[in-house]
Amino acid sequence: MDEKDEDLGAFDPNIPEEGPSAPPPGWLDHVHGYQGHKGGEGDNPLYPPPPAYNPEPELNRNTLVPNVSVPTVSEDVARDALLKFVESKWRYSSKPARNLTFKELKPVTVYRYRLETYTETRTSSWQFEPFTAGQVVDGPQYGVSPQPWDIPVQLPPRFTDKVEMVRVPHSSIVKVCHMCSGCGRVRCTGCHGRGQKRCISCHGKGHRRQPGNHKRSGGSSRCSACHGRGRKRCISCQGHGFKTCSVCHGSQNLLHYIQLTVTWKNNVDDFIPDRQPDFPDKKFEKVTGDPFFIDESVLVYPIQGFPDQEICDVSTKLINEHLGRFSSTSRILQQRQTIEMVPLTHAYYTYSGKEYNFFVYGVENKVFAAKYPSACSIL
Repeated sequence: MDEKDEDLGAFDPNIPEEGPSAPPPGWLDHVHGYQGHKGGEGDNPLYPPPPAYNPEPELNRNTLVPNVSVPTVSEDVARDALLKFVESKWRYSSKPARNLTFKELKPVTVYRYRLETYTETRTSSWQFEPFTAGQVVDGPQYGVSPQPWDIPVQLPPRFTDKVEMVRVPHSSIVKVCHMCSGCGRVRCTGCHGRGQKRCISCHGKGHRRQPGNHKRSGGSSRCSACHGRGRKRCISCQGHGFKTCSVCHGSQNLLHYIQLTVTWKNNVDDFIPDRQPDFPDKKFEKVTGDPFFIDESVLVYPIQGFPDQEICDVSTKLINEHLGRFSSTSRILQQRQTIEMVPLTHAYYTYSGKEYNFFVYGVENKVFAAKYPSACSIL
């Protein structure tokens, strides 16, 4: 240490430097059933126990499909839908929509298959909080911590997403703060514990050359920023040389506990056969259809006997994928598969001697038009 650094003040060797923000590896003991923790870094998956039963597919199970007529729209409905669409486009005039002549309104059969798998996932991680004297510690002295999947939680409504945090019973333990080593305060990193910092205006000299004076003239004045001292009080620690520990908040000890995170999630996959090349399938994502078939169970089985074989095939494919993706790391609580008839009508019309077309889709009667008489840009 040179003399200039000593002039800034001495630091208290009893005040430790900042330690790690998280407990180091091996700082906490393992709790049975919650192995694999790494000092609170992230969550660790807790694999569910095997189900109490293994349901078997029903033999010769055919889906009872009701007779569903392909929905269509009238000319008045198609015109009103187009007018609303035109109103949302400032470059478009409503005159063509009002005066067009329909040639054909062609309904298109569109099925949407949806598989929902409602899962519960449990993860855990070590957490900590400042410990205050007299605080009750629910530790191993009160019993063994229950296994992660044995801890009761209130189930939310099915097919709704939710996250709940639960403190694992009897997992709490008090340890000296790893950041300050139980001191309650740490050395200020801004001034290295000295309480003062070198003045940046005069570079610690206490004086500055006056403007216009050359180096040889020797003209200088006392630095007004530090009043000639060459150093200033550290703003970060207010000149104390130390700061209250940001982890234990000065309490010197931490209460560590295992936090169980329970996540309920509705995992959804949709499928619509691509049989209308002029209509972008992504448009269907923002509209609803008529769910004429709904099948719900703990585990659903692939659809059989539906007139559209592609729907049957994708049902088998998605059900197998969901079982493989979710059953190993989560508990499957319920599954639901639906088939919707999504309204889609291809409207052909003429205006000013030219032919145009647009689509009316969804129960909401949304419109997609690649071209419109008053503009030719693709939407």
